[in-house]
Amino acid sequence: MESKEIYDQVNRVYGSITKSGTGQYEKTVAKAFGYTEEELDGVPDGANLGLSCGNPIAIAGLREGETVIDLGSGAGFDVFAASKKVGPTGKAIGIDMNKNMIDKANAIKARTDASNVHFIESAVTSIALPDNTADCIISNCVINLVPETDKQLAFNEMFRLLKPGGRVAISDILARKEFTEEIKKNVALYVGCVAGASQVSQYDAYLKNAGFNDILIVDSKNDLNTYFTAAEAKPSCCGTDAVKEEEKTSSCCSAEARESCCKQEEKESCCGTNSSACACNNQTSSMADETKTLATRLGITDLNEWAGSFKVYAIKPAAN
Repeated sequence: MESKEIYDQVNRVYGSITKSGTGQYEKTVAKAFGYTEEELDGVPDGANLGLSCGNPIAIAGLREGETVIDLGSGAGFDVFAASKKVGPTGKAIGIDMNKNMIDKANAIKARTDASNVHFIESAVTSIALPDNTADCIISNCVINLVPETDKQLAFNEMFRLLKPGGRVAISDILARKEFTEEIKKNVALYVGCVAGASQVSQYDAYLKNAGFNDILIVDSKNDLNTYFTAAEAKPSCCGTDAVKEEEKTSSCCSAEARESCCKQEEKESCCGTNSSACACNNQTSSMADETKTLATRLGITDLNEWAGSFKVYAIKPAAN
């Protein structure tokens, strides 16, 4: 696949995810990958989009007054959580290439008193910030979405932005074994955070080539099938006679949401392949359903056999 095709598809799918979501799927996924109830309660409504594969803040060791950058910040889930750790004298900066994500993050920020939070629309491979800006860089299930031809650029950018002695704390999906060419070339599986996963040895090489020391890459042993089971456990909020009337007026099932969801051009990402009734399911769940269907078609019945959620930690050497 060409890099442009990957970026276009990632932008299309993840841009659509900002349009809906009831919260239950997102919360289930976040808890499965290491977030506590207290952490989730402290994040503004709408910031958690259910796209985590770990909790990078748990290994970041953030302190008051530090500057932290989140690569692929989405609607600001980890940025808002990090802002509480660094306090009013620190800064939490979110970077995302998707305009819809940045717009949603800024809209959420406007409802809060998070004056130490900032969002920048940018690819993670080239960011308009000065060298030595951050004490820590975090990222959550995003680097696997960067095309292989550009991955080293992302790690080089992390190194450039970190102050000497700064650290990276990343949660990402890495491959447990070599993917078939069919899997590697499947755009839907790439967008679903599977096909673009690097081998552990490759990830280690990217970090070393960028200049990092003290590299630690640890398998979190989290169950990647959670994305599918959480989606299956979430009932459709519209489209059945059994739905309570009050649920039909919720954000998911409002007439406006159903009309937006069921536009012809959005059916693939929002309504699933067999939804002629267009039941307005959570879009994140629909993406998980689509990825599961494709994975099964390609002989992947258990994602954990092929890939895993890993914690990654590394340090930029201190200046001499």
